Amino acid sequence: MIPIPKSEYARRRKALMAQMEPNSIAILPAAAVAIRNRDVEHVYRQDSDFQYLSGFPEPEAVVVLIPGREYGEYVLFCRERNPERELWDGLRAGQEGAIRDFGADDAFPINDIDDILPGLIEGRDRVYSAMGSNPEFDRHLMEWINVIRSKAHLGAQPPNEFVALDHLLHDMRLYKSAAEIKVMRGAAQISARAHVRAMQACRAGLHEFSLEAELDYEFRKGGAKMPAYGSIVASGRNACILHYQQNDAVLKDGDLVLIDAGCEIDCYASDITRTFPVSGKFSPEQKAIYELVLKSQQAAFEAIGPGKHWNQAHEATVQVITAGLVELGLLQGDVAQLIEDEAYKAFYMHRAGHWLGMDVHDVGEYKVGGEWRVLEVGMALTVEPGIYVSPDNLNVAKKWRGIGVRIEDDVVVTKNGCDVLSGDVPKTVAEIEALMAASRTQAA
Repeated sequence: MIPIPKSEYARRRKALMAQMEPNSIAILPAAAVAIRNRDVEHVYRQDSDFQYLSGFPEPEAVVVLIPGREYGEYVLFCRERNPERELWDGLRAGQEGAIRDFGADDAFPINDIDDILPGLIEGRDRVYSAMGSNPEFDRHLMEWINVIRSKAHLGAQPPNEFVALDHLLHDMRLYKSAAEIKVMRGAAQISARAHVRAMQACRAGLHEFSLEAELDYEFRKGGAKMPAYGSIVASGRNACILHYQQNDAVLKDGDLVLIDAGCEIDCYASDITRTFPVSGKFSPEQKAIYELVLKSQQAAFEAIGPGKHWNQAHEATVQVITAGLVELGLLQGDVAQLIEDEAYKAFYMHRAGHWLGMDVHDVGEYKVGGEWRVLEVGMALTVEPGIYVSPDNLNVAKKWRGIGVRIEDDVVVTKNGCDVLSGDVPKTVAEIEALMAASRTQAA
């Protein structure tokens, strides 16, 4: 898979600096290494904002952007080369690599940051930083500012304004470039293969984690280092738990399995949900609920496009699901009134989607000036309606209880509507049943 090109990172930095006030500086730290337990670390994952601006994959690094600086606007502090540490932990870029491979104009050892950064900040009117998201780094920043303040009597000029970087940066991240969409499509294609594999492997008597293992195998085989989030493999009544993650129940004939899983490629997420029968055949009630969710998703796709607002897709799913629940006898009353009373929330309690990108629940405002955001070309989002009939819901006939269905795809807004990035997973009842029947025939 082709990674994001160096030229794109440079373009992003330029675009951010163009929005910064004159005589300002932006400072952003890399993600810290997270300890799993004692002296064992989690697999390292770069901070999304830091990755967006630099593509630099290492910890203990700081990006500094200084518009108009004579000796280069992009400064990167990072670890020095160290043969002994590299023997244990892997190669480092070092200062030469930061300039040669990652486009820095200037690079300094991270251990020298206390000596060098106050001098870069001094004389700047405004500091942009990710205030609040990294308290330890905020403390370091204030220490550097105080170093400058302590020299004010000698003529040093500390900055007089501090601004959160998030607003500018997160609005930029909302619009995906062609290169970003390509990576996201690649992640969705790997995840699609994983969902297909799980459907093919499904048998009564296996555990939910057996299917999770099939997902993980396909993710890694496709080149993904990790899932984009904790995979949900929920069978039977577990499918009615929205963020179920125990994944240890036995799969039983007659139950549905809801899998919500996606991998991450180059820090870009995919997020796909499919629901299918353990036996390979939907019951009449399961099929009725499933086809209603699918119909609502299709209505949402039609409500996505330039000029349409963020909430239109959700409203479309609410309309279809509420009317369908009345038709099936799970709700009683006038559809418009039921929507106004939010009666559907007993069965459909979440929203129809979220922004998608470097974070699975990606950054970007959903409302601007109190109004729903208008969709524009390049915005990426999920579309994930669902219906969950609680096993304890005594207001509905027993045959419906414990059925949980969600269908989720990743889409990007195009000039003519939306493009589904995750369309490679079977989705109709007929397609799912045919795929599962074929896998059973082959196994026999």
